[in-house]
Amino acid sequence: MANRISQVLGWFRWGGGALAETQGLQNPVPLTPLVENQPSVAVDGALQISTVWACIDRRANIVAGLPLFVYEQGAKGHKTLARLNRLYALLHDSPNTRMTPFEFWRAMMMNHDLRGNAYARIDRDTPAPGQSLGEPIALWPMPADQVTATVMDDGSMVYVYRLGNDVAVLSEENVLHLKNLGNGTVGLAKLEFMRASVNESASAQGAATRWFGTGGKPTGVLMVDKILTPEQRTALRVNFSEMAVGNVARLHVLEADMKYQQLSLSPEQQQLLETRRYGVEELCRWFDVPPILVHHAQQGVSAWGSGIEQIVDGFYKLSVRPMLVNIEQAVKKRVMTPRQRASLSIEFSLDALLRGNAKDRAEIAAKKVQNGLATRNECRQLENEPPLQGGDVLTVQANLVPIEMLGKIKPTTGGNDASSQDPQAQ
Repeated sequence: MANRISQVLGWFRWGGGALAETQGLQNPVPLTPLVENQPSVAVDGALQISTVWACIDRRANIVAGLPLFVYEQGAKGHKTLARLNRLYALLHDSPNTRMTPFEFWRAMMMNHDLRGNAYARIDRDTPAPGQSLGEPIALWPMPADQVTATVMDDGSMVYVYRLGNDVAVLSEENVLHLKNLGNGTVGLAKLEFMRASVNESASAQGAATRWFGTGGKPTGVLMVDKILTPEQRTALRVNFSEMAVGNVARLHVLEADMKYQQLSLSPEQQQLLETRRYGVEELCRWFDVPPILVHHAQQGVSAWGSGIEQIVDGFYKLSVRPMLVNIEQAVKKRVMTPRQRASLSIEFSLDALLRGNAKDRAEIAAKKVQNGLATRNECRQLENEPPLQGGDVLTVQANLVPIEMLGKIKPTTGGNDASSQDPQAQ
């Protein structure tokens, strides 16, 4: 019956479900459930599943840990850091008076991944003469569950934010809106679409908790060849428990023809364990996180270092990088003014992902210096090291001289000296 009602609502109100484009209040939840009679999953309940928490935490921490730089656009596409611009201070140093950039983006990512939409209120200063929009001075996250998005008749969007008894109606120019997969107007509420998977994992976890919480099944059975009275059963249980105290490898001596039978897991209990393992992989698919990155041992990848470098590289390229592009474009469109978009650009620095790997950083820096792509002082600056005298000169290896100069460079006395073969030294 509920399924039929959802279909009717889809025909007459929403006109196509998740892919529909509608005016008025936007509905990012599925109208037709995949599995009947599945209860809606609240955020608090989903986060009590360790895999959900780990996936959210992993994605949020990676994005929040990357610095967001603001650049001034120069001639011929040349960019320089706009350290003195207050947009740089807003995005790189302090989004508001309460939060650090890490805390701000982590909160935004949590809403984005669970609810499909992340919202932030944009505080702006007084517009400059001739400008219709003031520059942004603060960004305040708004929980997605307290925001409703509405498409007006003219195509513009209005956001209604409820905080206690207060209601704020905000225009789209004053709201940063990050959208997950959806129809382009709002993102789909992922937690609602993955309801069946979350409920399955929650049910398996509940079954395991009940099993172990009640002591589980007995690890063994004592067998005797006669009927015991209640008093004898109690005495036998007490005596055997006293014998079992201590080292698990100790020898137990059983009296009066008693036999001890060790019990193993039943097929049903073994299936419960397999279900819980599969549940981890299923939830990781929803969040696009490789299971190994949430400490789930996979076949063929049982430990860090066994193919993990390729897995992490693929995760950065296929999952993290598209998310960063989404954020960069949303900030340009909603946060920056038209004047700022004409002269400034923003970009996450993926170089920060190499901070934990000294070997990769050293190899990249060496290649840049050897091929004249960066000076030694530029590379030293990235490592927070002081500049060196003469370190601002671009240099190349001698075997990279132009082909027309081959044979024209004459070695000086002691021709083994590297400077004598370097055209920069001539």
